[in-house]
Amino acid sequence: MSGEKSQKAGDLGLNSDKQLRRSLGKLELLYLSLGGIIGSGWLFGALYTAEDAGGSAILSWIIAGILVMFVGLAYSELGSSIPKSGGIVRYPHYSHGGIAGYIITWTYFLSAASVPAIEATATVTYLSSLVPHLTVNGVLTPLGIIVAYLFLLFFFFLNYVGVNVLGKVTHGAGWWKLLIPSITVVILLAFYFHPFNLTMGGGFFPSPSNVAQGSAGIYGMSAVLYAIPTTGVIFSYLGFRQAVEYGGEGRNPKKDIPFAVMGSLIIALILYTLLQVAFIGGINWNVLSVTSGNVTKPVTPGNWTELGSSNLSSGPFYQIFSLAAPLGLLALIFSGWSYILLLDAVISPSGTGWIYTGTSARTIYGFATNGYLPGIFLKVGKTRIPVASLIAGTIIAAIFMLPFPSWQSLVGFISSATVFTYIMGGIGLETLRKTAPDLNRPFRLPLAKIIAPIATLAAGLIVYWSGFATLFYVVTGIFLGLALFFAYYANKVMGIDRLLSAIISVVNIVVTLIVAFEFYGATASLSAANNIAFLIYIVVMAGLVASDIVILNELGKASDVKSEVKASYWLLAFIFVMIVISYFGGFGLNPVIPFPEDTIVAAVVTLAAHYGAVYSGFRTQAIQDIIEETREAP
Repeated sequence: MSGEKSQKAGDLGLNSDKQLRRSLGKLELLYLSLGGIIGSGWLFGALYTAEDAGGSAILSWIIAGILVMFVGLAYSELGSSIPKSGGIVRYPHYSHGGIAGYIITWTYFLSAASVPAIEATATVTYLSSLVPHLTVNGVLTPLGIIVAYLFLLFFFFLNYVGVNVLGKVTHGAGWWKLLIPSITVVILLAFYFHPFNLTMGGGFFPSPSNVAQGSAGIYGMSAVLYAIPTTGVIFSYLGFRQAVEYGGEGRNPKKDIPFAVMGSLIIALILYTLLQVAFIGGINWNVLSVTSGNVTKPVTPGNWTELGSSNLSSGPFYQIFSLAAPLGLLALIFSGWSYILLLDAVISPSGTGWIYTGTSARTIYGFATNGYLPGIFLKVGKTRIPVASLIAGTIIAAIFMLPFPSWQSLVGFISSATVFTYIMGGIGLETLRKTAPDLNRPFRLPLAKIIAPIATLAAGLIVYWSGFATLFYVVTGIFLGLALFFAYYANKVMGIDRLLSAIISVVNIVVTLIVAFEFYGATASLSAANNIAFLIYIVVMAGLVASDIVILNELGKASDVKSEVKASYWLLAFIFVMIVISYFGGFGLNPVIPFPEDTIVAAVVTLAAHYGAVYSGFRTQAIQDIIEETREAP
C-alpha cells in the first residue's frame, strides 16, 4: 500500500481467537495470576526494599498492594466483558484507536517480553549460592547466561505443548509456590525473629545515611514510595494480569477473571507483607559481611545500605537460614529448610518465567490483532497457541538477557513500563462505559466513576515514584517505538505513503537516540542536573512527536484517523508533563518541587489525563466488531 485509502482499524483477531483452546478453569486462572505474582519477587524483593527503606519497607508492600487492587478492579470488569487473549494490549485499541493504543501496547510489550529473562536470571542468581561461577557480584557470568538460556528453552517448550498442559502444571506448581514462602514466614516469625530490627538504623524510618538513596534526599516516607516501583515491590504484584492475558482461553472467563484477579491480589498483599516482616526480623547483623576484592569486613548493624552488597545478596532468605545458628532440633530444621529454599529458587522463578513466556506471546498476538504487526503473528499452531508469537517472544527474551544480566537492573524498568500502561485500566473502564454502553458486562464494577480515576491515579503515582532516571528510560523506549509504528501501522492501516513512512521511521530512531545519548552524557549518566540539556531534550522530542502527529492528521487516509489523532493528545501531553515534573520533583535531578508537594502535582496531572482521556475516547471500529461478535454468539 502506498497511500491509498485504508480500512478502519478493527479487531483483526476475531477469527484466530476462535482457534484458541478454551480449557482454563477458575483455579487455573487464579494460579496463573498467583504464579505470576509469586516468583523472583519473593526471593529478592524483601532485601532490596529493606535496603531502601529499612523497617518501613513493610509499608511499601501494603501501600502498593492497595493501589494495585484499584487497578485490578478496573481490569476485572474489562476482562469479564471482553475476555481476549492478550487483552491488556487490546483494550486501549478498543477505547482510543491506533495511536494511543499503539503507544500503550509497545510500552507493555517492552516489559512483558523481558520478564522471562529476569526470572531465568533470578533462578541462576540463587543457584550461584551452590555454583559460585554462575555470577560475579550479582551479575551473570557467561556460564550463568548459558544456564539462563537453557531455562528460557524450557519455558518455550512448556508453552508450546499447549495451554491445557500449561494450566495444569501451573496449578500444581502454584501450591508449592504458595506453601514454601508461607512456611518460611511461620518459621522465621516463630523461631528467629529479632523485633529490634524494625527500628535499626535510626528508627522505623531510618536516617538518610543508612538507606540506599539517602544521599539523594530520598529517605523517610519518600523512600517508602520510591521503593514501590524500583526494588521489586510493584514488579511482584503485577502478575495479577495473567488471568486477563489468558482470558480468551478460559472456560468461563466472564465469571472467573474477576475471581482470579482479586483473589490473587488479596493473597499476595497478605503474603508479601508478612515476608517483609519476617525478612527484617530474621536478619542477624552479627553474621553479615561485605567483600570488596580480597577484603571482607562486617556489616554495620542498622546500615541497610550495605545489605545489597552483603552475603545476603546471592539469596536473601536462603542465607538467613544457612547463616543462622540455632541449637538442637531447630538447627536441623533451619539447615533442611535452606535447601528447600534453594529448590524453590528454581521452581518459583521458573513458574513465573513460563507463565510470562506465554504472556509475552499473547502480547505479540495482541499486537497483531490491533494491526500493529503482520498477520503471521496471528497464526495459531497445532497445539492451538499463537506459535509465531511464542517464538518471537522467546527470542526477544533471550536478547534482553544480554544488556541486563542482573535482577535489580531490570526490575525498575519493567515495573515502571508496565505500570505506565496500567493507567489504561481505569481510563478504559470509564471510556467504554461512555462509548460502548451496549457492551455486555457480566461483572459491572460498582462506584466505577470513583474507582476508575483512583485506579488511574494509583498507576500514575507509581510511575512517578520510580524516579527520573527510570522514567527517562521508559519514555525513551516509548519514543523509539514510534519507528515501528510508522514502519508498519501508519502505512498499512492509516494510509501514509510507504516511502514517507520509512523515512519518518528512520528519523524517529536517529533523532531519539542522538538526543537521548547527548542528554545522558550531559547529566553524568542521569546523576547530575543540567537544565539546558534537559530543555534541549524536551524541545527536540516535543518537536519530533508534534511533526509525527501533524503528518498523521494531514496525510492519513483511514476513515478514523482524525479521531485517533485527537484521542492521543492526552497521552502525549501526559508523557511530556510527567517527565518534566519528574526532573524537577523530589525524585529527580533538580528537586525544585520537594516531596510531598511534587506528588500532589503529579496526582493532579494524572487525574487531568484521566478525564482528558475519557473525554477524547470514541466508539472505535474494534469495539464495534466486539459488540457485533457478542450479538452473533449463540
